[in-house]
Amino acid sequence: MRHPALLVPASSVLVLLAACAGTSRHAGEGTLVLEGIPPVPAETAARLAPYQNTRGAAFADWTAAGDGLLVLTRFAETAQLHEVRSPGAYRKQLTFLREPVHAAASDPARRGGIYIRTDVGGGEFYQYHWLDPATGRTRCVTDGKSRHESLLPARRNGMIAYVSTRRNGKDFDIYVQDGPDPASARLVKEAAGHWSILDWSDDDARLLVMHTISINEARLFVLDIASGDATEINPAPGKKIAYEAARFAPGRGAVFYASDEDREFVTLARCDLATGAKTILDPVEWNVEALAVSPDGARLAYAINKEGASEIYLADTAAPEKARAVRLPAAGVASGLSFDPAGTRLAFSLSTSVSASDVYTADVATGEVVRWTASELGGLDPAGFVAPELVRYRTFDGREIPAWYYRPRTSAGPCPVIISIHGGPEGQARPSFNPLVQYWVAELGAAVLLPNVRGSTGYGKTYLRLDNGMLREDSVKDIGALLDWLAARSELDASRVAVFGGSYGGYMVLASMIRYGDRLACGIDIVGISNFVTFLERTEAYRRDLRRVEYGDERDPAMRRFLISISPTTRAARITRPLFVAQGANDPRVPRSEAEQIVATVRRNGGTVWYLLARDEGHGFAKKTNRDFFTSAASVFLARYLLE
Repeated sequence: MRHPALLVPASSVLVLLAACAGTSRHAGEGTLVLEGIPPVPAETAARLAPYQNTRGAAFADWTAAGDGLLVLTRFAETAQLHEVRSPGAYRKQLTFLREPVHAAASDPARRGGIYIRTDVGGGEFYQYHWLDPATGRTRCVTDGKSRHESLLPARRNGMIAYVSTRRNGKDFDIYVQDGPDPASARLVKEAAGHWSILDWSDDDARLLVMHTISINEARLFVLDIASGDATEINPAPGKKIAYEAARFAPGRGAVFYASDEDREFVTLARCDLATGAKTILDPVEWNVEALAVSPDGARLAYAINKEGASEIYLADTAAPEKARAVRLPAAGVASGLSFDPAGTRLAFSLSTSVSASDVYTADVATGEVVRWTASELGGLDPAGFVAPELVRYRTFDGREIPAWYYRPRTSAGPCPVIISIHGGPEGQARPSFNPLVQYWVAELGAAVLLPNVRGSTGYGKTYLRLDNGMLREDSVKDIGALLDWLAARSELDASRVAVFGGSYGGYMVLASMIRYGDRLACGIDIVGISNFVTFLERTEAYRRDLRRVEYGDERDPAMRRFLISISPTTRAARITRPLFVAQGANDPRVPRSEAEQIVATVRRNGGTVWYLLARDEGHGFAKKTNRDFFTSAASVFLARYLLE
């Protein structure tokens, strides 16, 4: 997934923190709880408002008949499902929920409905609902309480398949059911660990499924729906192979897949199911990250991540080696590749560093790219946006670390710097649209650096593994090398540097403030890990083993001692610069206790901490009101501790 022990009652923790720290505690707008955060000046709110009102559109699916697109976009508080009938046409809103819609799928059997995925309060216990577009009414088709993923309608018979943790809250078993009838749900395979559904066979009798062990290792299977028998594709005892995507090839006798078997990068290949013979189809030295096959099996599309930017290729499945590139309108990040039912058009989303995500189609025959949506930019002139430069800097062991460098267009002197560190840790900073970065550059006059420290995806499996287990702090040293690099740049002010990051990036913020506090002005930690042992013990059970592969198993005494030794809570006395911590109360990945314990520890040591808790959010802020307050408060924090 690239994608608890008992907790002290959170309300008690918040009261205790406020009392011990001597800070004010009051409810903000809606469901926000604030500690130590001053009011946002009207001028700051006004300057931020246009950036906060940008929006993007993401492709969700084709309509069942192929005569339009389903897209996700926000026109109020959260992302909702819309229908667009032709390029540039009116976006008809189909859902009006308080919670965001995360995904949608049309039913090829043309029952007239759409499956949508939602959760409550950011808790990520995803449920699927059946939406009747004619009435706007929805009804839940899953159990209403467990986590469900990767719902996929069958090609012809109206069945759906999905995975669910309903059996034990931990393992993702595979179910099929008769469309939106939850009473018909049938357990096909009782599984251990994280499984996902990738494709249906042409005759709706088999599923292509993947068991993900870690980002470095997965296994592919063909699952027979009637018997529950699973046959592994490309079994390789003793090997760790990562699979990025897979689809059935025409005629069900083969599978197209992307893997890093015997290679540094994820490469497109074809496996004959009868003989096991494998053929490498695209040996480029970059990761294949998305894959689609047309419903008639005649055409293939895939995307490559080249230096962070996407390239899309189209080919006939009979001659995949003769792929031709789609001419994208600009360099950026593409996602959601999907053919229409006739196999004549390919839909995808594209976000660039200077334009919000929008939905496009490419004509398979001519290659012509057509833009279907034009997302609003809050009244901002896109000509004023800054595109980043890709730079590399040398780190402690001689490796070169890539980073995206945004420079202010005008600067009266050396400018302050914000280092934004991605999460994951198996993530990647890429040239996609980020209105907050554009605000920092244009309105704060700050340079912004987005490094891809070791452990990031996109640079080969050796690079990906360089921070695993006992190597964890080597990625922190890459931030130290970045501080050395920027100190040598005359246009940058090395005395005014902030670190910013979410999730694992939040841990990197805390670790950087501990190791390099004398070189930093302040830090902003969003839903970050503060103690690896408590994190691993309290993250939701269904993801715990996946995280242990990356960070180390805290049940092993030696690893436990190491994880405690490098955890920010152990060394929080060295955090002497102002810290802003933001957290969602319902976060299933990094529980709120991670935020509260670092806030308490730093304050106990006399440190300055601003703390923001959103009661109706999870791993990040999905609701506009909450996100707007956070970005406004963060801007006040940066103005006070970075710019002054």
